[in-house]
Amino acid sequence: MTEAAPRKRAAIEPATALFESEDPVPVDARRPAALKGGTVLVLLRAVTSVVWWIGFVRAWPETIADAGLDRIPELSEFSAALLGVLLGIGALWTLFLLLLARWLWRGNNAARVLTMIWMTVSITSAAIGYFAAGAEITVRTTLLTLSLDILILLALSSRPARVWARAARAARVGKRER
Repeated sequence: MTEAAPRKRAAIEPATALFESEDPVPVDARRPAALKGGTVLVLLRAVTSVVWWIGFVRAWPETIADAGLDRIPELSEFSAALLGVLLGIGALWTLFLLLLARWLWRGNNAARVLTMIWMTVSITSAAIGYFAAGAEITVRTTLLTLSLDILILLALSSRPARVWARAARAARVGKRER
C-alpha cells in the first residue's frame, strides 16, 4: 500500500483556510527545513545585532560631535549614560533573539508568530525610514539585518513550519491533559 500524496494547496486561497485543521503530523515527525533555517537565521540575526552595536559604539563619538554635544562639558556624562542605556537595550534585544531561537527550535508556535510580527515591524520601520526620512540602506547600516528579517519572515511563515509548530504545541497540550 502506498502513502497518500500530500494535499496540494491552491496558489490563491481564502484566509479562512488558515484556520482549518491541518493534515495530522505524526508525533515523531522531523523538524521541517523551513523551521531549521528560520531558527538559524534568527541566530544569525542575533550575531548581526552584536556586530551592528559594535559599529554603533565605534561611530558614537562622531555622532556626538555631529550633534554638537561634545562642546558642552556637562553633556559628556549624559552622552556616556545614554550610550550605556542604548547598549543595555541592544544586549536585551540580542538575548531576546537568542531566546526566540531556542523557543523556535523547540516548536513554540507563539514564538514563531511573535518573531514574524517583530520582523514585520522591523521591515516596515526600515521602509518608512527609507521612504519618509531618506535613511540609507547600505551594508554598513541596515542591509544585512533587513535581508535577514525578510528571510526569517519567509521561512517561518511557510506551511511546513506552521503545521509543525502547531502540531508540537498540540502534542505538548495532549501530554499535559494525561
